[in-house]
Amino acid sequence: MKTLNDSEANYLNVSQAAEYLGLSTSFLNKRRRAHGAGPSFIKVGKRVLYDCADLELWMHSLRAASTTEAAGVIS
Repeated sequence: MKTLNDSEANYLNVSQAAEYLGLSTSFLNKRRRAHGAGPSFIKVGKRVLYDCADLELWMHSLRAASTTEAAGVIS
């Protein structure tokens, strides 16, 4: 894996973001392409990058107090 310099340290590609979140790359790709329900991303040419802060915000937005409350949030 490429070593990130300080300016790139907060940006992850799809594989790195999926690993960071404990999700599959296909899950992130599907949310980005079809549903628009995934974390915010940055598109630079063909590259898709995720800011770690945006990943954290997205995860926090999924918090629920019960499984009933969370039903249908992500599938």
